[in-house]
Amino acid sequence: MNALRRRAEPGVTTASAPWGWALGGALIGMALTLIVTAPARWLAGLLSSASSGTVLLAEPQGSIWSGSARLVLTGGAGSQDSAALPGRVRWQLSPSITGLNARISADCCTRAAPLALGVSPRWGGARLTLADGQSIWPAALLTGLGTPWNTIQPQGELAASTQGLQIEWTAGRIRLQGSAEVTVRNLSSRLSTLQPLGSYRLGLRGGDAVALELATLEGGLRLSGSGQWAGARLRFSGEASAAPGLEAQLGNLLNLLGHRRGERAIISFG
Repeated sequence: MNALRRRAEPGVTTASAPWGWALGGALIGMALTLIVTAPARWLAGLLSSASSGTVLLAEPQGSIWSGSARLVLTGGAGSQDSAALPGRVRWQLSPSITGLNARISADCCTRAAPLALGVSPRWGGARLTLADGQSIWPAALLTGLGTPWNTIQPQGELAASTQGLQIEWTAGRIRLQGSAEVTVRNLSSRLSTLQPLGSYRLGLRGGDAVALELATLEGGLRLSGSGQWAGARLRFSGEASAAPGLEAQLGNLLNLLGHRRGERAIISFG
């Protein structure tokens, strides 16, 4: 009897193997289906969590891989400030050998071409690569971020362009290569009767020391300054002043922009 039992045991194991393989295959298939068909609201939740509620994807449609939503900026958890981008933002995500590629377009702002970017993991961090491109965004979107933008209430256009831009996070530190430029066109604010205040250029240059430069292109409000990122901290120093004959119109705004030193307002932080 013992010999018969020993001969039967291998047969029992062999007979149960197909059921094990079938169950494993079904579970893998379900997991793959779940990943492929994951709804866009999952991406909205991930973005909200990663940004501490500052960047939201409202009314999401489609899937994580191909979808659309309304982009909303807020002051974060508990804030009453919010501003939505006109129209919808659309995305296409695709995995690659090195990580994840994305193409992002906004009805209002990326008419020339979608934004193309890639994210690749690194030991202890990740690298974000943004393809060279241009886009135009409404300055009013910044009011959603709360203080001080909700007080300034900026109006105008933000024309952004990038060249060879790469941002790398490693062990909590940020390293930037390439450059980016934002041209603020026809900036205005409810804090001044002078409309518009002017147009300005903000340049960002990567390297061992990430540099920031602010310059006035035209207008009655004159802004200038420079800064550097030290680790994750930005240090900036600059000044604001009024063109001759406009001191009275811009006096209140200059008081808010920085510490007054004669006709100038000194801007410093970091």
